Amino acid sequence: MTEKLPVSRRTILTAGGLGVLGAALPTAAANAAPRDVPRMSPAGSPRATAPTLTFHPDGTFKLVQFNDTQDDEHTDRRTVELIEKTLDSEQPDMVLINGDVITGGCETRLAVKQAINNVVWPMESRGIPWAVTYGNHDEDSLPQSGVDEAMMLDFYRSYDHNLNAESVAGLTGTGNTIVPIGSAAGAREAFALWLLDSGRYAPGTIAGQDFSGYPTWDWLRMDQVAWYRSESQQLEQRLGRKLPGLMFIHIALWEHRFMWWGGVDTRTEADAARGRARHAIVGERNEDECPGPINSGMFNAILERGDVKGVFVGHDHVNDYYGDYYGVLLGYAPGTGFGAYGLPGAERNRMRGGRVFELTENGDEVQIATRVVYARDLGIDLTANDQPMEPTPLAPKQEAV
Repeated sequence: MTEKLPVSRRTILTAGGLGVLGAALPTAAANAAPRDVPRMSPAGSPRATAPTLTFHPDGTFKLVQFNDTQDDEHTDRRTVELIEKTLDSEQPDMVLINGDVITGGCETRLAVKQAINNVVWPMESRGIPWAVTYGNHDEDSLPQSGVDEAMMLDFYRSYDHNLNAESVAGLTGTGNTIVPIGSAAGAREAFALWLLDSGRYAPGTIAGQDFSGYPTWDWLRMDQVAWYRSESQQLEQRLGRKLPGLMFIHIALWEHRFMWWGGVDTRTEADAARGRARHAIVGERNEDECPGPINSGMFNAILERGDVKGVFVGHDHVNDYYGDYYGVLLGYAPGTGFGAYGLPGAERNRMRGGRVFELTENGDEVQIATRVVYARDLGIDLTANDQPMEPTPLAPKQEAV
């Protein structure tokens, strides 16, 4: 996130990948064109052989969100320890790694596979369904490894318990996915998890103008907003009601920042106190929110549709707050990866953790409770150093991909 890499999949010719990713177009609109369009899926649903998620007979379901595991094939051993101890203590029904699963340093295709395997194997080996979204760092190794996000998606989908969909044809981003959770009462959807690719970095210019002075991360594109809106409407038409859900993206919306400060142009502690009181904010903010330079309009679409009850992000490793922004929960999971940046000095690893969501069916509604689990509460060494591990061995199926 803060260690921005200028290389983007818009400008790299992927060796052995899906062809030219950054073909020039003659209009300014080309600079804000879809990041790439990998391939095919009717509506972004998990494959037919993927695990089926349902609420328990008592109407409960538990989801864990990890964020920014962000390392190479020699993952800090404490990242895996945090994941494993969280899984064993929380016993979740599903796990999401919400972007920046890996980062630069993977020099080969094998190294990319090992870096991924290190952090997904704890779920896979326990038979826990899991999925990922993409962040700005996942392709940092592309120039050395030749592995782009579409190729990573094929690798993710080779695991038996993965829930990611193939990419929707014509839609910006990789692996935008709708994961349904079935009702405890019968064969109907009770909840939806919207997993969207928020991209990497802004284009160099639009209409000949650069982004000097503006944030230079990416943003959800209008076709992704339209896709969410269309799929939401189709779900409502098919079910005869709006399907509640949560949305997960890596890069924060502008509304995350507005919520914290209680306004658009405000920056005083009094403003923040107003924001915290009005929006019932819980948790810490230790760095600026880092959205892209363009407001995507996704929050407006969510307000209009009224089905997504919360939008949770990562990207900013040392933020873990959440609040109620005009009826929609907006929040962070803290950074999970011990190999990535954290707080300054001796406190570097104090915020490492994951976010737990406890969902409870109540008729057609679903109640959402959420909290953070920290490494510091799980007996994990917080020393401000690096503790790289040898890669977890690949299973035969993953070796073959």
